[in-house]
Amino acid sequence: MPKRNLVLLFLIAVACLLAWAARDRGGRTRLYGEVTGHVGRMALEPVDDEALFDAAMEGMFARLDEHSSFEAVDPLRGAPPEAAAEFAGVGLELIAEGRGRLPTVITPLVDSPAWRAGIAAGDRIVAIDGIATEGMRLKDAVSKLRGPIGSRVVIEVAPPEGDPSEASDEAGRLAATRSVSIERAMLRSETVCGDRRRADGSWDWFVEGEEGVALIRFSRFSPHTLDDLDRALTEIVAAGQPSGLILDLRGNPGGSLDGAIDLCDRFIDEGVIVSLRRRPAAGTRPVPATAEQFDVRRATPGAVLSGVPMVVIVDGLTASVAEIVAACLQDNGRAVVVGSRTFGKGTVQTAVPLSDGRHALRLTTAEYLRPNLAAIHRRPDDAESEDWGVSPDRGYELDPTGGTLEVVRDWRLRRDAVPRHPAAVSIGAEPVADSAGGESAALWPRHVDLVLGRAVAAIGARRALAEARE
Repeated sequence: MPKRNLVLLFLIAVACLLAWAARDRGGRTRLYGEVTGHVGRMALEPVDDEALFDAAMEGMFARLDEHSSFEAVDPLRGAPPEAAAEFAGVGLELIAEGRGRLPTVITPLVDSPAWRAGIAAGDRIVAIDGIATEGMRLKDAVSKLRGPIGSRVVIEVAPPEGDPSEASDEAGRLAATRSVSIERAMLRSETVCGDRRRADGSWDWFVEGEEGVALIRFSRFSPHTLDDLDRALTEIVAAGQPSGLILDLRGNPGGSLDGAIDLCDRFIDEGVIVSLRRRPAAGTRPVPATAEQFDVRRATPGAVLSGVPMVVIVDGLTASVAEIVAACLQDNGRAVVVGSRTFGKGTVQTAVPLSDGRHALRLTTAEYLRPNLAAIHRRPDDAESEDWGVSPDRGYELDPTGGTLEVVRDWRLRRDAVPRHPAAVSIGAEPVADSAGGESAALWPRHVDLVLGRAVAAIGARRALAEARE
């Protein structure tokens, strides 16, 4: 027999085997078609096939966990969550403020196109590409500022409300405005921040009013977070050995798992960082779980700032891999946890594109477990008394009221803004300047951010304990 015929027979055999493996073993596909056919022909109220299919998917995923779903794929929806730290635009953080709720600049991103164009904290965006922004929703203004890399946008900018240069013409229009044409570029939002901005846009990593206590805040974990952390640690060490280090994870929704694992590895010399529990390859999940289900990530030798007291701050919005960081440093005895109980999101979702190109599955495929193997994830029927999330260490629980959080938010916005002048610009409330050009002692962290103040106290307590043991 010719060799070509042998190859053809082999390919046919393979195709037959694949077809046999993919057969409808339980007859459920045929039964689904039969049911939808009867419903389509006989139901009193007509329902089209697509609506029946959507209802079937809703029912199927209702039997799974709350994070699994059947989703339509929108090609215009934008970047996936893991890439949310990068976007194309001009580099402005905005808030709706003052008369007319005009978009007002909280701060330009350092070295962004807006920064280089001279737009500063407090400036108001009066128009974007000739369209007035008064009454415009903030998200619509942000959308208009974003666009393809290299494209240009023209922004009409007015000085801060109450600025001496502010004036209105006879028609009531702002007269002291300027038109700025800016070329959009790929931007990277900061995920690693310090206590307050310096005039040049860099971060002061040390908590104001607290001798030698460094603060690193993480808004999320992106692929570039670890590099930014390393630069922060280099600057901190260059200023002298700190007396303590605080990692602030409040409001952190998570992000890159590898980035969070590497961060933990920076601070512990040995021990388990996290265990991932996966479904066994053979089929159903056994109870209790077997050892082969666990993917255990361990620390490697070598740790930075070894011996320096550490505190991690968390709250109810600290979630996912941010909870891994807090749990790891707590379970390994490297840090005290301060604040309020975390969100309790400890599962991993995998996106599975479907053959029609218009839909995808989002399936939970793994679960994070703390180093002590306790669960992080809170299931819908878990009570407050059950073991989930990360709770503060005893004596360090603090859950501020909504009003207190609003005060802290406004205060933090001012500290994070690149100063318009040597003294901080007002965003949302009036700052109090001292003779050195900074904020007065009444607005130091320990007096405004009570959770951060408690973290500083925890640093002092750990330091005193270490000294007593020597």
